[in-house]
Amino acid sequence: MALPEIITFGCRLNTYESEVMRGHAEQAGLQDAIIFNTCAVTAEATRQARQAIRRARKENPSARIIVTGCAAQTEPETFAAMAEVDLVLGNAEKMKAESWTPIDFGVSGTERVRVNDIMSVRETALHMIDGLSDRTRAFVQVQNGCDHRCTFCIIPFGRGNSRSVPAGEVVEQVRRLVANGYSEIVLSGVDITSWGADLPGTPKLGNLVGRILKLAPDLKRLRISSIDSIEADPELFEIMAEEARLMPHIHLSLQAGDNMILKRMKRRHSREHSIAFCNDLRARRPDIVFGADIIAGFPTETDEMFENSLRIVEECGLTYLHVFPFSPRKGTPAAKMPQVEKQVIRERARLLRAAGQARLNAFLNGELGATRQVLVETGRSGRTEHFAPVKFVQEMTPGAIVKARVTGLSDAHLEARLAA
Repeated sequence: MALPEIITFGCRLNTYESEVMRGHAEQAGLQDAIIFNTCAVTAEATRQARQAIRRARKENPSARIIVTGCAAQTEPETFAAMAEVDLVLGNAEKMKAESWTPIDFGVSGTERVRVNDIMSVRETALHMIDGLSDRTRAFVQVQNGCDHRCTFCIIPFGRGNSRSVPAGEVVEQVRRLVANGYSEIVLSGVDITSWGADLPGTPKLGNLVGRILKLAPDLKRLRISSIDSIEADPELFEIMAEEARLMPHIHLSLQAGDNMILKRMKRRHSREHSIAFCNDLRARRPDIVFGADIIAGFPTETDEMFENSLRIVEECGLTYLHVFPFSPRKGTPAAKMPQVEKQVIRERARLLRAAGQARLNAFLNGELGATRQVLVETGRSGRTEHFAPVKFVQEMTPGAIVKARVTGLSDAHLEARLAA
């Protein structure tokens, strides 16, 4: 194992930040470190991080173990209490080069926990990177934090309030990555449709996406991570509908399909808006596919309310479903609401996943015989424009975009070969 090693949990923003930390750790000469970049979106995510830390210490008794990320920010005492952990770093601290000097890593036994008030952070500085290790698509941070307070979500307390990266810095980073050979860029953040609200002139995300496409003409493919459809501005909608270089795959932060549950979650959209958004965008761009996050078993959810969430999978025409069994997070309003029984939550999650799998299978079957542009991720796998997973029958060059014909379906993957 080559050290420093970084083990990343959770979102694309964490993946980007892990690459920044890799550079800081290497410059600090931390060749004996294992860094855990944690996620706090569910209790299960935090449990998995603790389990991985214990395993790493058992396998690497002499390594220094550093824990950072959202779970470290929201529960520093949990990780500080683990004998396996040498240092706990907050989300703001992990991005600063000075946090990675030996004295800060407890070499002299000082400052084992370095986690400050994330709400005091007012700006997000873009840390330029040249690429991401072992990845053929690159993530670019455009925003961090969230100003909303959904009743189930702990993430604002891990990330702070919303801060935008200025458009010029984002464009510079995109152009740098394209010059280094990346064909596909993913714009990432915690609540990217809030981008620009804290910048002069309060520009919208559509303005940023348009500038990237104009000022990085050699960029072949652009994706945007999860969005709140209620915050999608008109320019962004037009770009999603018409721009070929913006991939036809949009992931929605849906969370539920019942209006009362959405209200109790403090979400800003209704089921009717979500359905109309998908229908309107599909009418403008018929090949577009949608993914969505849905929580199963939110507190007070009745059978009838759950049926509304189950039906919205079909009503929105969702292709990719991320199902989260509700997990109460200490400190959130939802944790104090009347809870749904765990076995009921598990069954509702199972039904949602089955509905999602049926939709995905139908989409993949509909791709048989199609010719797609596939970004090769490894010698034998890749992703289409619609983010469908592909297995090649022959060896390919990672990072290339190839024209491929879909010839079969196996293990929820498309099988493909080079098209003539």
